[in-house]
Amino acid sequence: MRETDPNRQVLVVDDEEAIRNGIAQVLAKMRYQVSTAAGGLEALELMARRPYAIVLLDIKMPDLDGAEVLQRLRQDYPGVEVIMITGFPTIQGAVQCIKHGALDYLVKPFRIDDLEAVVQKAVDNLEQRSRKEPGGTEAGRECFEFIIGESPAMKKVFAKIRRASPSDSTVLLTGESGTGKELAARAIHLLSPRRDREFVPVDCSALVETLLESELFGHVKGSFTGAHQTKHGLFELANHGTFFFDEITNLSLNIQAKLLRVIQEREFMQVGSQKRIKLDIRIIASSNRDLNEAVKSGAFREDLFYRLSVIPIHLPPLRERTGDIPLLVEHFLRKYSEKANRQVSGISPAAMKLLGSYGWPGNVRELEHTIERIVILEDGEVVLPEHLPSFITQRQGEFQVFTDEEHSLEDLEKRYIQFILRRTKGHRQDAARILGINRKTLGNKIEKYKLRID
Repeated sequence: MRETDPNRQVLVVDDEEAIRNGIAQVLAKMRYQVSTAAGGLEALELMARRPYAIVLLDIKMPDLDGAEVLQRLRQDYPGVEVIMITGFPTIQGAVQCIKHGALDYLVKPFRIDDLEAVVQKAVDNLEQRSRKEPGGTEAGRECFEFIIGESPAMKKVFAKIRRASPSDSTVLLTGESGTGKELAARAIHLLSPRRDREFVPVDCSALVETLLESELFGHVKGSFTGAHQTKHGLFELANHGTFFFDEITNLSLNIQAKLLRVIQEREFMQVGSQKRIKLDIRIIASSNRDLNEAVKSGAFREDLFYRLSVIPIHLPPLRERTGDIPLLVEHFLRKYSEKANRQVSGISPAAMKLLGSYGWPGNVRELEHTIERIVILEDGEVVLPEHLPSFITQRQGEFQVFTDEEHSLEDLEKRYIQFILRRTKGHRQDAARILGINRKTLGNKIEKYKLRID
C-alpha cells in the first residue's frame, strides 16, 4: 500500500506524552503517516486544517473530554474512524463511546499487536467503504467529478454526502445561489441504493401554484378545465427514486401542507381523484434562504421544516473557499476549451490573483460562466488580466460614490442598484441579497427607476 494512501493518515490524541509518542512511533514503523495532539482542542484544530482518516482518542483529557471530541468529530467529519483509548476505570465510558460512533477501544496498557489489529480494522473499514463510495465505483467517481474542491470546507461537505447517501432520510441543502446544491443532490442520489432509479428535480420557483400542483401529483381526466386526459405527475415518475425540490421556500403554504402529508404518509392523490397512490421516494430539498427566518415570518411551515432538515448540509459560498478557485478554473478551462475546440492551456498568476480577490456573488456558477465567456471570446492560449471582465479587474465600470458632481441620495441609490444588477448579471435574488432588501422591494425599485437588468 502506498505511503500516500489517505486511509493511512492517523491522528493520535492523548495528554500523556509517553503514550502518544509511543503509539506514533509504532504506527510510523508500520508506514502510517502520524500526527499527534496533546489535547482535544489541539486535535480539532489539526482536523480543521487536514482531516485525518483515523483518530486514536483518549477519553480523559484535561481541556476537552474525549467523548465530547468524538461528538464533534461525528458531526463535522462523519467519515473518520475513531478508536478510543482508556484506562481500566473507564472501560464503561469507552463502551458508551462505541455506542456513539467510535469503532473500537484500547485499554491501557495495550500490546503492540492489539494496536496494530485495531488500526488495521479501521483501514479495512475505510477501504470497504471506499469501494462503495467516491473513488471506488463508477457512480462514485462520476458523482464527485462535477463537484470540485479540496478545501477543508468542501471536504466536510463530501464527508456528509457520503454519510447521508446510504439512508432514506430527507436531506436539506442550504447555501447561496450558484454554490452547487443540485450537484450535491445528484451526488447523494448516485451514491445511494436508488442510483439506478430516477432522479427528478423540480424548480419550485419556475411554476405557478396551480400548475405546480398538477405537475407534482398529476390529474385525472376532467378534473379541471383543460384536463382532457389523465396525466401522471412527477411523484409517480420519481417512485422508487429520488425527488429534489430546488428552492423549496418558493412553495406556497397550500403546497407545503400537501407535501408534508406526502412525507408523513408516503402516499398521495392525483388532482380530482380520491384514489391513494403509495409512494417510495427519497426527498432532498434545497434553499438559498434562511429557513429559520422563513419559519419565523410565517412563509414556511415549521413542521415541514423539521421534516426536511433531518440531515442538513450547508454548501459554502465561493468566497469562503477561495483555495478551490484554481482547481475550478482549471476544470472549466479544460471543459470549455474542449467544447470550443480551442487550446487554452492555463492562466497567468496575475489573472488568477484577480480571480481570487473577487467576491463572486454568483459563486461557482458565476465563475463557470466567466471562464466560458473568456474561452469563447478571447484570443491566446493563456488567460491574462486583460482577458478578464471589467467587473473583476475594476479597470472600468466600477461604482464611484465620490465625484466632482453632487448627486441626490435617490440618484445614488439608482446608480448603485444599477451597478449591483450589472455585477450579478441581472440575477435579482443575488442582487437583493447584496443590497440587503427582499426581492419584491428590489422589483419595485427597478420599476421606479426604470433600470435595465440585462
